[in-house]
Amino acid sequence: MSEHTNRLSGEKSPYLLQHAHNPVDWLPWGEEAFAKARRENKPIFLSIGYSTCHWCHVMAHESFESADVAAIMNRDFVNIKVDREERPDVDRVYMTFVQATTGGGGWPMSVWLTPELKPFVGGTYFPPEDRYGQPGFSKVLERIAAAWKQDHKKIAEQGTQIITALVEAAAGGGEATELGAATLEAAYQQIARSYDAHEGGFGGAPKFPRPVTLNFLARVHARAPESASGKHALEMHLFTLRKMAAGGMHDHLGGGFHRYSVDAYWHVPHFEKMLYDQAQLAVAYLEAFQITREPRFDEVARDILDYVRRDMTAKDGGFFSAEDADSIPPVAAVYDRRPNDPETGRESPGAHRTPVQKSEGAFYIWSKKELDAALGSSAEIFNFHYGVQPDGNVPSAADPHAEFAGKNILIELQTVAETAKHFKKEETGVQKLLAKSRATLLALRAKRPRPHLDDKIITAWNGLMISAYARGAQVLDDPAYLDAATRAATFVRTQLYDESRKILVRNYREGRSEVEGFADDYAFVIQGLLDLYEASFDVRWLQFAIELQETQDRLFFDQERGGYFSGTGEDASILLRMKEDNDSAEPAASSVAALNLLRLAQSRNEQRWRERVEKTIAAFSPQIGHFPSAMPQLLVALDFSLSKPRQIVIAGKRDSKDTRALLSEVHRHFLPNKILLLADGGDGQRFLEEKLETLRGMKPVENKPTAYVCENFACQAPLNEAAALGKLLAK
Repeated sequence: MSEHTNRLSGEKSPYLLQHAHNPVDWLPWGEEAFAKARRENKPIFLSIGYSTCHWCHVMAHESFESADVAAIMNRDFVNIKVDREERPDVDRVYMTFVQATTGGGGWPMSVWLTPELKPFVGGTYFPPEDRYGQPGFSKVLERIAAAWKQDHKKIAEQGTQIITALVEAAAGGGEATELGAATLEAAYQQIARSYDAHEGGFGGAPKFPRPVTLNFLARVHARAPESASGKHALEMHLFTLRKMAAGGMHDHLGGGFHRYSVDAYWHVPHFEKMLYDQAQLAVAYLEAFQITREPRFDEVARDILDYVRRDMTAKDGGFFSAEDADSIPPVAAVYDRRPNDPETGRESPGAHRTPVQKSEGAFYIWSKKELDAALGSSAEIFNFHYGVQPDGNVPSAADPHAEFAGKNILIELQTVAETAKHFKKEETGVQKLLAKSRATLLALRAKRPRPHLDDKIITAWNGLMISAYARGAQVLDDPAYLDAATRAATFVRTQLYDESRKILVRNYREGRSEVEGFADDYAFVIQGLLDLYEASFDVRWLQFAIELQETQDRLFFDQERGGYFSGTGEDASILLRMKEDNDSAEPAASSVAALNLLRLAQSRNEQRWRERVEKTIAAFSPQIGHFPSAMPQLLVALDFSLSKPRQIVIAGKRDSKDTRALLSEVHRHFLPNKILLLADGGDGQRFLEEKLETLRGMKPVENKPTAYVCENFACQAPLNEAAALGKLLAK
């Protein structure tokens, strides 16, 4: 048992608590650490990661748990740990530096700073000894310490020059480009060139889902469904979703998706599960179901939403951040006597205990022997369907460290129909057998040591998940999903919103964080609230969205050039005020905000919001003009702005059977560029009428709930039959 406890022991972040008993004298990011560096004239070693990061665990075990390495770190450096999920502003500044100076990035991120926080050396994972073409960590530490002692003034000057260059780069610039329909086509063409027509997805290994690209492709199709571009965009979209759902990246037993595939076939995943992936992929599968009505897309969307409800939801409705890739192998667990949380069976972050070696994917992988014993006579069909092999089904090239030797990662090698045909059985019987087998294995797997759960509740990611549940409630007509969205929105309002200051905070764990919210927290929550309003027609969510939009504009909008800064610029320790200019694993705040403003402008008839959209899109036009597919989510907003958005108003009582029938018909269709409003004669309608006087004339016809389909509130003839509404929406 470690005898060392450092200053991280008083933190709440699971990642920081994982390092609270390292022999390294870690300090959290803050003035105490900065003052110590200035007082002692020592460089800062800044280590940034997150609690479910596999290589963060590796470097911690190899280096930060070593007394010899810690002795060098404590002697020559002031050592700071940062959770990138808690402080994305700190991470963004130094990741920009690392990418600019090394050509790559990732976590753990390792950066050396002057006492004034200016970076001068950076990298990611460092091995304990020279290997992988990298110098050993101790050697790097000693070289940097020697250089600092020899001429720290020169290094400080170098840091100043680097920051000056980064400030100039962050200021942006470049010639603005007029963006239009041709921009959408150029982005589609660029995405199509990287498309893997054999396995789905874009590019080679490692292969990431990147839901923002799928969002854009769905809208390319909706824009011109009969065109060659529209048809091919839909093909890329659907084929990628099918291949992902069949692959090992999809958890076929417990639901949800792992982070990415290390190969090009979606077979071998990096096993961590992130909330933001679940949220965005659920929406992608819901939209695919709307477009095609294929039951498979319905099933996968439900499996994601049900997984998050079961395993990633707090008692009071908020959603946890992530599940780790690593866990204790079942055999090793027999010898593990570490205390776990009595309710969840998971490790308690920062618990003071004897370390046990974990391995990636241990919770999820199976030997054929285990499967045969668990499933008995059903094993033959199950093993055939899920690609189970006696010696394991993981290619050696995808498993360089042989962690999965002799094990199987479940993948659907064929459809249920193909499996039924192979065994000459009825398809429904095979479907039931596979479902029963999955339930048996899920119950068996639940007895294994669970991966670590990062139980931080991050505001931005909760916003994404609220969207997913609200959209699920609409498309799948499931009240349980509406309840999940409502409970989470209530949690955001009560626990993640500071009513006295009218601001969001970044996260919650054992109390509200002191870190104020960033632009993505506002943008993602506003999106979730708009979706929740359209699912529930509870006007308080629309009102809260408007309130947050006003705050986001005040704190983050660049009045001079357009777009949204990530932070407020008020924290002196953040040397760069930056705008995220890439839609990657998470969309950029500006991209989501642009679409939010367009939706709000339609529902409140506010010209100033439309002007902010135009300015935001223009702000990123040099980037998009150079590389159109860099910001596919911003192009979703561009598509909305170029279209004639529909306003669909349902006049009738929310709980009326006929109103529900009209709403169900609306939700059957994929209509990306629309807003949906309810005119029920109550407080909600009166609030809307403050800005939309045309709603006053929208009333039930012949005492029956009635649908009004409009463009810029020039409306078609009112309809009160679902079938007639469906025909109109299909045009």
